Amino acid sequence: MTADAPTTHPPLLSFVEEIAALTQPDRIHWVDGSEAEHRRLTDELVEAGTFTRLTSPDFPNSFAAFSDPADVARVESRTFICSENERDAGFTNNWVEPAQMRETLRGVFDGAMRGRTMYVIPFVMGHLDAEDPKFGVEITDSAYVVTSMRIMARIGTDVLHKIEELDAFFVPAVHSVGAPLEPGQRDVPWPCNEEKYIVHYPETREIWSYGSGYGGNALLGKKCYALRIASVMARDEGWLAEHMLILKLTSPANRSYIIAGAFPSACGKTNLALIDPTLDGWKAETLGDDITWIRPGHNGEFRVVNPESGYFGVAPGTGWHTNANAMRAIAKGNSVFTNCALTDDGGVWWEGMTQEPPAHLTDWRGEDWTPESDLPAAHPNARFCTPIDQTDMLAEEYFEPNGVKLDAILFGGRRKTTVPLVTQARDWNHGIFFGATLSSETTAAAEGAVGNVRRDPMAMLPFIGYDAGDYLKHWVEVSGEADQAKLPEIFLVNWFRKGRDGKIAWPGFSENSRVLKWVTERLEGGGKAVETPIGFTPTMDGLDLSGLEISPEALTDAITVHRDEWITELEGIDEWFAQFGDSLPESIASQSEELRRRLTP
Repeated sequence: MTADAPTTHPPLLSFVEEIAALTQPDRIHWVDGSEAEHRRLTDELVEAGTFTRLTSPDFPNSFAAFSDPADVARVESRTFICSENERDAGFTNNWVEPAQMRETLRGVFDGAMRGRTMYVIPFVMGHLDAEDPKFGVEITDSAYVVTSMRIMARIGTDVLHKIEELDAFFVPAVHSVGAPLEPGQRDVPWPCNEEKYIVHYPETREIWSYGSGYGGNALLGKKCYALRIASVMARDEGWLAEHMLILKLTSPANRSYIIAGAFPSACGKTNLALIDPTLDGWKAETLGDDITWIRPGHNGEFRVVNPESGYFGVAPGTGWHTNANAMRAIAKGNSVFTNCALTDDGGVWWEGMTQEPPAHLTDWRGEDWTPESDLPAAHPNARFCTPIDQTDMLAEEYFEPNGVKLDAILFGGRRKTTVPLVTQARDWNHGIFFGATLSSETTAAAEGAVGNVRRDPMAMLPFIGYDAGDYLKHWVEVSGEADQAKLPEIFLVNWFRKGRDGKIAWPGFSENSRVLKWVTERLEGGGKAVETPIGFTPTMDGLDLSGLEISPEALTDAITVHRDEWITELEGIDEWFAQFGDSLPESIASQSEELRRRLTP
């Protein structure tokens, strides 16, 4: 089966032979990552009806795809961490005994690729020339996955040669849409299966995904590897794999700061990563919008790198008036759009792209749509998949193989009440408490009800590959190995708090540069602040409001800490921490008690 394989790497050949024997594909294709290969695959996807080739000059060399309506988001209820011991998976994960899950997967993968091509994708997370490159090989029966992985990771022949040169370990990742074809059976544009499994084996660093062709369920270098498996690697090797953006901010005095930010999906992470500051003389550049690996440097500092090479961003809410930098990158083309609406001139559209919707669209379900329609034109979790190197504001530091020094960390969620615009932690452990108790109202990025408040530690709730208490403990331990004077400062932010008029009090988007300026002032030992029970918040004149029209009432509503709301919040924190049992680190539990004392008159 691998007689014509372009490698002699024994573990890789064995892996491919094993999966081919199990899944029984019609043919095997080793992905080389070339432009010719990409053209052939996209042509085949167009012919199959999976891709619609966009003809509008606004979206060159780009394609639209439309998923099965039952395959539109992460399926957290079908995502499993199959550690050897149940305790190591923790209460935030679904656990099944590994041998039992292997038996189940052998059953569903048996013949799962019949009638299809099995693609072998060598890929690397981060840079090929990093001190410690992290490799993977995804086997998939989806050409949609190949074209998307080509954007999201470095793939193909160069990666394969580096694996051979280093005789490197790679994470074996197996994916099937779970829709074998009998001889003569007609395929569907979006094959998938009602039965779904997204399975991780932490000890052996394996990923198996079945039944879904969508997003992080299928692009296994993304959440599955770069967060769930990488978080276990990071625990074992002394670093952190986090659900964070990376932003470079430069002041008028030409002083630069690297800021990472953890936000649950669809809470403004991409908008902040691609911010266009409204303050004169300030410049923002991005290093990434979703995943950050934080490694201790050789001089006691923390260094950050984005292991991805593309954006897989939530489209609705991304627009020319809210995130022009993202739109400029998208406008250069070479993108795959999933579950967006089609315009009559051969382009795509989604809610928020423009301030006025087109008069007519074909919605993501293939139905006629007008502004009077009851349903949105694009699915709320519609996505754009776009190469990061098309970003005009991409920082040169993105290309640093071993990352760049980290100055500050932001934790942020979507809360209508309680959490003020920005709060600085008193110290590192207090900052970990911010992250441990981070909460947000759920969005369409995950299945289930929208609008419920859930705790989401470090915005990693769906992505921690091991016990959540051990994960917090690892944050404490990793920081203990660093130079304490070089630890990043930590801040809690909330752009979504509502004022007394029921509207969001702070204008957000590019105006968040004013908050970032205050953050940098605090890093320098300045920035006007008041000490509150929850940390340091800006004074009424602490934020630079030059040129901004905001009423004193709205500003007050955005930044004020209400003691009664936080007393109620503590009840929710207590309930949350109770779920950790004995695994909650004492240093984090004690932060809760200190907050209680500060809130008590």
